[in-house]
Amino acid sequence: MHTLLVLYPEPTDRAAFAAYYEQTHLPLCAKLPGVQEVNYALGIAEPGAGPYYGCFRATFANAAALDAAMSSPEGRAVEADVPNYATGGATVLSFPTTELSLG
Repeated sequence: MHTLLVLYPEPTDRAAFAAYYEQTHLPLCAKLPGVQEVNYALGIAEPGAGPYYGCFRATFANAAALDAAMSSPEGRAVEADVPNYATGGATVLSFPTTELSLG
């Protein structure tokens, strides 16, 4: 499995970020070819209390699947959309992950 993790610092306007992110950006992310799972969290720290306002996680079968998704028209649309809401910027991490069996 391969994970794409995006960390969002505090935006200029939390309400505007959340509205745009949930109504416009996340639907674009859901269209990424090969995406297996998408999770996100907003408001993970109070303003000024932590380095990040939000995070996004998407999983793919492997690094090649993530690369293919981000090279696709849908992936280019996702990347091009980030400046429309992420006024605090974004840190993007990509890494292989291993699932722990709980049974």
